[in-house]
Amino acid sequence: MQLPVQSQSTLYAEAWEADAGPDDLVEIARTADRSGFAYVASCDHVAIPRRLAAAMSTIWYDPVATLAFLAGVTERVRLLSHVAVVGLRHPLLTAKQYATLDHLSGGRLILGVGAGHVQEEFEALGVDFVRRGAVLDESIDALRAALGPDEFPSHHGKLYDFEGLGQRPRPAQERVPLWVGGSSPAAVRRAAVKGDGWLPQGDPRERLPEQIARIERLREDAGVDEPLTVGAITEPLYVGEPGWDVGRRTLTGSPEALAESLRAYQAMGVDQIQVRFRSRSRAELTDQMEAFGTEVAVLL
Repeated sequence: MQLPVQSQSTLYAEAWEADAGPDDLVEIARTADRSGFAYVASCDHVAIPRRLAAAMSTIWYDPVATLAFLAGVTERVRLLSHVAVVGLRHPLLTAKQYATLDHLSGGRLILGVGAGHVQEEFEALGVDFVRRGAVLDESIDALRAALGPDEFPSHHGKLYDFEGLGQRPRPAQERVPLWVGGSSPAAVRRAAVKGDGWLPQGDPRERLPEQIARIERLREDAGVDEPLTVGAITEPLYVGEPGWDVGRRTLTGSPEALAESLRAYQAMGVDQIQVRFRSRSRAELTDQMEAFGTEVAVLL
């Protein structure tokens, strides 16, 4: 699941999150850890321009700091950047941060990457917004090298060129999973050809089969044989009968009913689902998470 509190866009933030903070994140992450969730995720924005602040808010925790903080209070759950806008930073800097996170967490990192969409962020940091797709393509290649096993990684590309520069600690994992986010044609191509996983953004479930079929064709054409972890973001969920207005798109009902609906994702070829629960407080959220882990997930 994407963590609440750490990003508070009006598209999904609940009212109680406005006054929440580190203690809430700790309890939510620990609940995910003990309830069997595969990962907790954190977003990435450096700064939000005034023109977007009303909709996006300016509350966007740094993903490396947030996930490292939560790594120290959890034991099992994996730590996903969903997604890191890696084109905003030099790959060696990104590799240093995330390799350290993987090392400190005992190999729990999943590096999710995306192209980004806020032009002012790129301009403020001196990065070409128009060419952000090409920047991301090469950044992925550079990160493959920089997060690999070599103490002195090397990469020679059009944008980045490095060798003979040592970085330790190395990641605890032999290969850090690299998942590509986005649902545009370019993002889907990037996930298919360069990724270990795909993190769709905003695809309704009826569109997923077409997208998954395209990924499979692209991987076959590119001669990529390794397995790809296909993700999906589900509709908002509420385990049980809410007794309050949770919105018409929210899936509600018994564990059996929710599981039956969610199993449709597996039938499409989805490997992992990212869930979000409607809630009016941290306590209601953690109750929902525990109910999902013990009563719904076991049926999937």
